[in-house]
Amino acid sequence: MKLTVIGCSGSVPGPDSAASSYLVTADGFNLILDLGSGALGSLQRHIAVPEIGAIGLTHLHPDHCMDLCGLYVAARYAPGAPIPRIPVFGPPGTAGRMALAYDLPLDPGMEEELEFHTWQDVQQIGPFTIRTAPMVHPVPAYAIRVEHGGKSLVYTGDTGPNDDLIELARGADVLLSEAALPDNEPNNPIDLHLTPSDAGEHAKKANVKRLVITHVPPWYDRVTQAENARRTFSGPVEIATPHAVFDI
Repeated sequence: MKLTVIGCSGSVPGPDSAASSYLVTADGFNLILDLGSGALGSLQRHIAVPEIGAIGLTHLHPDHCMDLCGLYVAARYAPGAPIPRIPVFGPPGTAGRMALAYDLPLDPGMEEELEFHTWQDVQQIGPFTIRTAPMVHPVPAYAIRVEHGGKSLVYTGDTGPNDDLIELARGADVLLSEAALPDNEPNNPIDLHLTPSDAGEHAKKANVKRLVITHVPPWYDRVTQAENARRTFSGPVEIATPHAVFDI
């Protein structure tokens, strides 16, 4: 598998990065994990819209899903449209939420361009086996485990600390973990995001091989967040940056 960072800015697009979006490829199939604000433009530096095999959304906050609106427009109106419907996997109610985001009638909403599915515990998407687990966040949110060819990638999405993430990530080759909050801040909100030390602790308990820190808001420093994750995880800690590629 190959992981390409499309957008890694936490909570909002930053000056050098779109919000959350990741391209996972294997056997010629392109899986997009999240398509947050600004990500569709960045994605097209790597693949064209018709080359998208499927999309998986961790949750429905705008920094993780809102560029589905642009994708809908491209799939409906760009030269060569209509293209085959693109499967979109997400929390319950994703189709209705995205219809409202573009001020479309709920029927058909975006259903003529996008084929919506609700996450199951396990599903096959292209060549990938995808496992999910509910996370701790103010809205329904899921972490995603992508498996292929004996390798595994786990993406936290947005979550507060929880044991279900540890179980989902157990033994993974790569844990792509958000670290949106600073360490040693007593006023950090509860059950919203991870600190770098939280990310490292989860990686350690899950015995993952590599930790990649992502979803750092533009008002914090990615390098500092990664350095802090090394306090609790002794394995390799890397930083997600726009267009970085990780072989898994």
